[in-house]
Amino acid sequence: MSVFPIPVTVVTGFLGAGKTTLLNRLLKDPALADTAVIINEYGDVAIDHLLVEQASDGIIQLSDGCLCCTVRGELVDTLAELVDRLQTGRIERLARVVIETTGLADPAPVMLSIMAHPALVQAFRLDGVITLVDAVNGAANLDAHVEALKQAGVADRLVLSKTDLADEAAVGRLAARLRDINPGARILDVRHAGVSDVLDCAFIHNRRGQQKGK
Repeated sequence: MSVFPIPVTVVTGFLGAGKTTLLNRLLKDPALADTAVIINEYGDVAIDHLLVEQASDGIIQLSDGCLCCTVRGELVDTLAELVDRLQTGRIERLARVVIETTGLADPAPVMLSIMAHPALVQAFRLDGVITLVDAVNGAANLDAHVEALKQAGVADRLVLSKTDLADEAAVGRLAARLRDINPGARILDVRHAGVSDVLDCAFIHNRRGQQKGK
């Protein structure tokens, strides 16, 4: 049985930023064993088929529609179902939940569904919001889309993707702009960001210690 509250990480970012690609990479790390992933159906890249096969009971795909549109119903129901599965033994262990929002989502309703729901707040804790920002199109997205601004504004960690495809000076300007939008967030380059950089370091350290002790 997992120890409550279970940490929940929200992964967000505008269309094409590479959220699912990052998730696919992170999920290959043994430290993320026993992680349930809640994803939306029309992401631009599907979760790796092999990962789904290996963790079929841990990958939960919302049945239809944009996650942010169903957050008041289906996301809450899905999280409640996870708790029920744990309590009835249908899931042996659950160490973490990762929620990937759609590219046009405002992360705030997702966060509130965890922090403000009277039952879920006992079972889950919001561990952080990871926002991917496309280094090639990020500045234009911030100019044109309020959703991109909201995603950057609530992040605990801002992960710059596609930095190898962008001009170095442009990446620097984008990073400076993101610091103005969200001075408290840590800014990472996706090329050098491992699991312990993107997620809670204490959690990863403890998990690796447990695995070594097995």
